[in-house]
Amino acid sequence: MNCKLIWSAFVLALTTAGAIAQDIPQSQVPAVVVNSFQQKFPKAKKVDWELKGNVYEAEFETGLFGIDQEAWFQHNGKLLRHKTDINKRELPKSVLDRVKRDFPGYRIEDAKKITAEQKVSYAFEVKSRKEEWKLVLDPQGNVLTKVRD
Repeated sequence: MNCKLIWSAFVLALTTAGAIAQDIPQSQVPAVVVNSFQQKFPKAKKVDWELKGNVYEAEFETGLFGIDQEAWFQHNGKLLRHKTDINKRELPKSVLDRVKRDFPGYRIEDAKKITAEQKVSYAFEVKSRKEEWKLVLDPQGNVLTKVRD
């Protein structure tokens, strides 16, 4: 339980870090960060950089249809977190089963795969006519975060 709480706090902290963000040109991003980004995401297009505290965030697209992605880097080039939009059909069966069990009749929207510190989680919204929830689940279908929207 304590591990889940720490993981949820980490995800929430990175998600809300945008409150103090500053757009910056790539020329102001340290070369080690740009090089690390280009090595990890060589097919990235439409790259926009932001500085959030001392973390560099790259927002970019990949693929033929422009899949939205974000990556956060430390000043030394270490990748902290990567988030990519996914189709709800790409969610693991255990995640889909959990949603069907806990939220019957709800539809899944805005699914994302998040990798941080080599741990994967899935963030998405579930909606019905009366309610909306924001959820973060691990690949086994365990709920890490559940917030009524």
